[in-house]
Amino acid sequence: MSESNAPAPSTPAGVVVAESAAVRGRRARIALRGLQVLLALVFGIASAVPKLIAHPSAAESFEKLGWGSGGMYTIGVLELAGAVALLVPVLQSVAAMALGALMVGAFVVQITVMDGQYAATPIILLVPLALIAWARRRHNADLLRLLRLRA
Repeated sequence: MSESNAPAPSTPAGVVVAESAAVRGRRARIALRGLQVLLALVFGIASAVPKLIAHPSAAESFEKLGWGSGGMYTIGVLELAGAVALLVPVLQSVAAMALGALMVGAFVVQITVMDGQYAATPIILLVPLALIAWARRRHNADLLRLLRLRA
């Protein structure tokens, strides 16, 4: 055994294994949180802002769809709300599911209306969103509890 994997002489082997699992769990939580921040930036800045400031590229796409500025602003607000909610612990799983639903819709639109030129982008974003929704699923019970207290 190498020195880094050998149990400390004064501690039982189970303690070292538990500490190792705790370190791995902490690293996984940090990586997941980093992914959430990255996705929040992508949805908030790269995707929502161009729609909310009516950038010509976004406006042109929504005109081609026939949705006009109302559709563009609606999708922009939904993306920005989802980006912010990805950073709020009690909302992060629901936000990931909602943004995932938007990405399924974006994929369908890309395939049916936009000739599939950028169809891979929503699918690529859907994968980490599904991971976040699953990994943070226990927060859904917390959210339901909060909503029941308010009712």
